[in-house]
Amino acid sequence: MVMDINEIMKVIPHRYPFLLVDKIVDFVPKERIVGIKNVTMNEPFFQGHFPGHPIFPGALLIEAMAQVGCILMFKSFDLSPEKFVVYFMGIDKARFRKPVRPGDTVKFVLTPTVIKSKMSKMKGEAFVEDSLVAEAEIMAMITRK
Repeated sequence: MVMDINEIMKVIPHRYPFLLVDKIVDFVPKERIVGIKNVTMNEPFFQGHFPGHPIFPGALLIEAMAQVGCILMFKSFDLSPEKFVVYFMGIDKARFRKPVRPGDTVKFVLTPTVIKSKMSKMKGEAFVEDSLVAEAEIMAMITRK
């Protein structure tokens, strides 16, 4: 394991219930990052999305991708979380292929198509087992706090 939850919380500001990454299992600076989210029935949104037929919200799949991308940027440029913040700036070509349900483990794979010290564009893919469940292109910007 490259980063556990404690290390992740040192890098990004998100906390429960909005921290959507449990661990980072692969990281190559400026090239690739792989993050894991274990989906459990006790997630607060399952109470209303959807009762009797729980589905992980697509918007949160994209948010989880963005959080993994944020970690890629922080770690690639060795940024201090006390001095910098990464903002999610845009999303293109989002597609949702299959539903994600409680008990699934989602693997997020992000690869930059553009990565600079102030802005990045990344291709994100989400998998459950070997099935692609979602994909998107996301953009992010680094700025001083």
